[in-house]
Amino acid sequence: MKLYYVYILASFRRVLYIGVTGNLEKRLAYHRSLENTNSFTARYGITRLVYVEEFTEVNQAIAREKQLKSWRRTKKIRLIERSNPDWVDLAPVVVPPPHTDPSLRSG
Repeated sequence: MKLYYVYILASFRRVLYIGVTGNLEKRLAYHRSLENTNSFTARYGITRLVYVEEFTEVNQAIAREKQLKSWRRTKKIRLIERSNPDWVDLAPVVVPPPHTDPSLRSG
């Protein structure tokens, strides 16, 4: 079953970004790469995942994204702090395992 995600990213200064995606891991990697230096998330250093919701229907996810974007900032902050009061990154950067060279194995 395909899942869709509505997510909120934040900078350390708590600038917010709300988005929707069908591949959260890939989308977070894109935001964190700061690949598009002109993007809103890159300009403001918005890379921490502070809130996420899952949906099975894309239309529901899009409707929820629009709803959240229409809210005042204080309401968005209350939503985040209900489930993530310390604004921790819910998807910390994953460090890939080191490359293992077969010629360097011990034993």
